[in-house]
Amino acid sequence: MSTAGGGPWPKVAVFGAGAVGCYYGGMLARAGAPVTLVGRRAHVEALRREGALLFEAHGSLERVPVAASTEAAGVAGASCVLFCVKSGDTEGGARAIGPHLARDATVVSLQNGVDNAARIAPLVDAPVIAAVVYVGCEMAGPGHVRHMGRGELVVGARGSAARGAQRATTVSALFARAGVPCRVTDNVDGELWGKLIINCAYNALCALSRLPYGPMIGSPWSREVMPQVVAEALAVARAEGVQLESDGLLERVLAIGAAMPGQFSSTAQDIGLGKPTEIDALNGYVARRGAALGVAAPVNRTLHALVKLLELGTAKPGS
Repeated sequence: MSTAGGGPWPKVAVFGAGAVGCYYGGMLARAGAPVTLVGRRAHVEALRREGALLFEAHGSLERVPVAASTEAAGVAGASCVLFCVKSGDTEGGARAIGPHLARDATVVSLQNGVDNAARIAPLVDAPVIAAVVYVGCEMAGPGHVRHMGRGELVVGARGSAARGAQRATTVSALFARAGVPCRVTDNVDGELWGKLIINCAYNALCALSRLPYGPMIGSPWSREVMPQVVAEALAVARAEGVQLESDGLLERVLAIGAAMPGQFSSTAQDIGLGKPTEIDALNGYVARRGAALGVAAPVNRTLHALVKLLELGTAKPGS
């Protein structure tokens, strides 16, 4: 996978053309990379007709030409495959793309949760890199992604395999060439847990309150619950043996809401569309791992249960 400045771009495929997939695929395509987005028919038809539509936080609107497909075979020939499906679809998605991966392909998981790369790896014959995603974005219509803020990535290979570490460096250079801030870490589990804790603090409360981040963190009710969510998740991470910087963690969590006051969580967006959420991979994961490790996580368990009930009440037929 060549990333040399001014050299040929590698072919990139995005499996899962939702908000995250369209944003990062669109950024790579805008910089000149040949990108194929694989997604649902309505998105694919819009992408083929108009290209990816990027609406930036500062107000600019840009159409970016991309290829698009509804089939997993759309990843064929790609040197870099951005794996962007929901956490509940990880195994099914990995099995779907596995037969179509190029021999030199790298799969990059840009998903919520901490264990997706580990779940993908046994199902594909390719190195799998985990990416921690810090971006606020949402789909504003078929093929149209609205960028709300941030956009940086952290990438790393689980374990210490040299092959994976080299691929992580190459992936980082690819994104950097496209103007996407991306750093490499040798502690990807710690980075993933750090992002999980942020998601646990925001996603459920945003969905339940139907408030964007700014007003939500301004509420005394959220300010009472969020520290408990963070403390429980941190305790579970420590029981897992994860190396995680805890000093100032709550302050860093709350700073997210201040930086993106108009953002709605992905869980809130899914509830609004009547779709299943990823809450099982967020607060639900903390509750399950806590139970397995003997660490109490009652607030995370309660938030998980409340969102699951909300899913039942808002689900659209066929979702």
